[in-house]
Amino acid sequence: GQLTPSPTSVSFGNVRVGTSSNQTVSLSNSGTASLTITQANVAGAGFAISGLTLPRTLTPGQSTSFTVTFAPTATGSVTGSVSLVSDAVNSPTTISLSGTGTQGQLTTNPTSINFGNVTVGTTSNRSVTLSNTGTASLTITQGNVTGSGFGIGGISFPVTLAVGQSTTMTVIFAPSSAGSVSGSVSLVSNASNSPTTLSLSGTGVQPSGGQLTPTPSTIDFGDVTIGATSSRTVSLSNTGTASLTISQANVTGSGFSISGLTLPRTLTPGQSTSFTVTFAPTATGNVTGTVSLISDATNSPTAIALAGNGVPATSHSVDLAWDPSTSSGVAGYNVYRASQSGGPYVKLNASLILLTVFTDSTVQAGQTYYYVATAVNTGGTESIFSNEVQAVIPFP
Repeated sequence: GQLTPSPTSVSFGNVRVGTSSNQTVSLSNSGTASLTITQANVAGAGFAISGLTLPRTLTPGQSTSFTVTFAPTATGSVTGSVSLVSDAVNSPTTISLSGTGTQGQLTTNPTSINFGNVTVGTTSNRSVTLSNTGTASLTITQGNVTGSGFGIGGISFPVTLAVGQSTTMTVIFAPSSAGSVSGSVSLVSNASNSPTTLSLSGTGVQPSGGQLTPTPSTIDFGDVTIGATSSRTVSLSNTGTASLTISQANVTGSGFSISGLTLPRTLTPGQSTSFTVTFAPTATGNVTGTVSLISDATNSPTAIALAGNGVPATSHSVDLAWDPSTSSGVAGYNVYRASQSGGPYVKLNASLILLTVFTDSTVQAGQTYYYVATAVNTGGTESIFSNEVQAVIPFP
């Protein structure tokens, strides 16, 4: 017997760490007698075989096949072999193996950012270059930020970088109060050094002079029914180092208004006041607007963004039904309504109701009503009131 493998060597090329690649090897008996393969020994990190059940006998001219797998666990080139032991004249028969484990490597430039002193209420931005310095493409799936006032922008996840490719992102520091802050940006990817961490630091400093700070700085009223109102309270604080005076308050946007702020209004450092913002939509649809506060603060005018959505009022009705009168000669029915139990009742129908059902579409949201019915015969005689039923109308 003569055992002939095809191919005699297998090169897997580049395979990403954590994945695997398979190739098929055919084994043929090219001799003149049967042969039996009794062992298959594999050498080399990450190499393995499957699909070859031993012992395996091949008659002259017969073939079989098996699978060689390369699943690298580390970067770098690897060599190995499959050694087949048999009773063939060329035993052991060797198949050489080779492959290279590859993996992305995420590098940030810089690796840390110190924003220094940044005035409270302002923003400082820094650009960071993200590069793939590894041997395989990589994908960044998340960017997690810690530390008060820090954020990232200019990048949308997931981001894939080929070998040698770079992209940029913006790191933001917008302190809301004075004091030193530290934090980090943690980039999660399939690179070998994931998560890749960028350390951050900065100091919020109070501006010289008055600083008007609204809380909240944006208000979304959501859905408000036309004809109704929704109000929110806004607090105004002087977070600066000198007194400030608010001289004007200008409101834009249909349906928005303010109350409770008497001008001019002076705030000493650390002092606060409040006022009310109201949204009373007159039409359906989304509305945006602002409250713009003019003062001698360093950040004047100070704007509060407003949003709301006018929605139509909910229409309510009450459906009534009753058992027909058992009296003879009934011509129809009347339905009466009261705002309190026991009446006084007011008739709702202009003419006799011929059926035993009636819908009252004149009810108001949030009210409670009481109903009775009467039967009227062909002579115009009306029965006493039926039993009373109650209907509670929900709010929109």
